[in-house]
Amino acid sequence: MAGLLSHQQKVLRLFKRSMRHLESWTVMRDKFRYEACLLRARFDEHKNEKDMVKATLLLKAGEEEFFRLMHPLPYIFPDSPGGTSYERYDCYKVPEWCLDHWHPSEKAMYPDYFAKREQWKKLREESWDREVQQIMEETPPEGPKTEALPPARREGDLPPLWWDYVTRPRERPT
Repeated sequence: MAGLLSHQQKVLRLFKRSMRHLESWTVMRDKFRYEACLLRARFDEHKNEKDMVKATLLLKAGEEEFFRLMHPLPYIFPDSPGGTSYERYDCYKVPEWCLDHWHPSEKAMYPDYFAKREQWKKLREESWDREVQQIMEETPPEGPKTEALPPARREGDLPPLWWDYVTRPRERPT
């Protein structure tokens, strides 16, 4: 579970998004480098700001400027969500249950992972009924409106179907 972002994280993310959109606006490399240096200088100008009220106002103004000037069709990396190759290799992903059929000598090569995996499996067995019951309670009678799963509602509970995120297979074949 991700916590709230710190001010520094917000500024760094704004800087990175700004650089990525600047790449989409400027095609020529030398012109991009010049514009990137100017952008970096604008961020460095207020790098050591101690007054958090002023720093927050600067961040807000920077985000407003970014949204006003962002590229309408930014470059998207092929493997990123929305890219042309995103999830292209899903057919090569091996399901998690295949690890149950590994020989003990193969499992011995990764003792930490398989010890953790046994804890996950035990936790899954303990929490499965609560997760299914939560989904059943929170699903409207006419069916779900989105594919989004509900979050954990009680302290100490896990979000429904957490198992798929913990044990997801490798992203790309090697």
